[in-house]
Amino acid sequence: MPTKRSHSTARLLFASNLRRARLQCRLSQEGLAELSELHRTYVGSVERGERNVSIDNMERLAKAVGWELRDLLSPMDGE
Repeated sequence: MPTKRSHSTARLLFASNLRRARLQCRLSQEGLAELSELHRTYVGSVERGERNVSIDNMERLAKAVGWELRDLLSPMDGE
């Protein structure tokens, strides 16, 4: 029986951490898209957890915000 998506899924954890990292860098979604060479609407859908993002694109996004990919997949303190 399918269950509701929880915030503990890797995709949603990545989405939340990516948004946090982007905001810390003071980047807009458009700026992040430019740095990662991805489309701005794609970046927005990744941040909302709507995309099953490829590992290659995860790596591009992590590099664009200056974080290690493993850190974008790790729970932050208090989560």
